Amino acid sequence: MIPPILLLVDKTDPFKGVLAMALFLIAGGLDLLDGWLARRQGLVTFFGKFADPLADKIMVMALLVYLTAEGRMPPWLVAVLLGREFYISGLRIMALNEGVEISAGAGGKAKTSFQVIGIACVLIYFPYLAPWGGWVRFNEIGLLFLYVSAVLSVWSAVTYTRGFIAALAGQTEEVSDDDEERAG
Repeated sequence: MIPPILLLVDKTDPFKGVLAMALFLIAGGLDLLDGWLARRQGLVTFFGKFADPLADKIMVMALLVYLTAEGRMPPWLVAVLLGREFYISGLRIMALNEGVEISAGAGGKAKTSFQVIGIACVLIYFPYLAPWGGWVRFNEIGLLFLYVSAVLSVWSAVTYTRGFIAALAGQTEEVSDDDEERAG
């Protein structure tokens, strides 16, 4: 779904922005449905645990880079968000090598939620007249959500790291950012 979404990113056509956002949210919804069905039917595989988050990251990274190139968000923000993703991916590989599983915790899930809402709003881009009067400035709202996502990204990376270090010390075999209190 990445190419059709990127093709719809357009600074001159508000309708294309809404379509890009709709496709992005449909892709996310299908991803949630796929994961739910896999867990419900006991079809969770090692490949799925690897490929599904990778596909999600590729979609988010492609959109962040493209939207930055379009001038819709500051490059430093994308550097923070992408840097965290690369760091966590590397940490997961190290953890796997040590027999430790790093699962998504509350901080990582919150980061993802803010990121998805932020990207969706930035895809819409244009301000729209609100039914109650005034304007809804989607690009500004999206950036606000992405700034919160950046803070949550750094926080969850720190807590994942602390949990991983604690796991290496033999305190636990599974790490998430929910484990901060146990690990800290």
